[in-house]
Amino acid sequence: MSGKAGPVFQRIYDITRQIPCGSVTTYGRIAALAGNPRMSRVVGGAMHTAPEDVPCHRVVNRSGGLSGAFQPMGEDTHRLLLEMEGVCFRPDGTVDLDRHLWDGPDSEKEG
Repeated sequence: MSGKAGPVFQRIYDITRQIPCGSVTTYGRIAALAGNPRMSRVVGGAMHTAPEDVPCHRVVNRSGGLSGAFQPMGEDTHRLLLEMEGVCFRPDGTVDLDRHLWDGPDSEKEG
């Protein structure tokens, strides 16, 4: 991690590490928790280059949609990792945010 994005990415990773197993949050929510609700794309970039100890699979889009960037099989890999933690999906293939959304460190709803 180098350059100007280093401290921002580190803050994003610190927040992401707090998402409990069996919960998810959105790129936008992490951006807001990091201090700039308009940088959800930066959060996406950070997830793409996240270290192994960052549970980036627990981050979804605002509709509960999965990322096609997961290796090796895109959305299938993303879904499998979440299912292994007990995350439920709606019939349209998106995460059931009503059940699994983590709203931040002060959130009472964890899992």
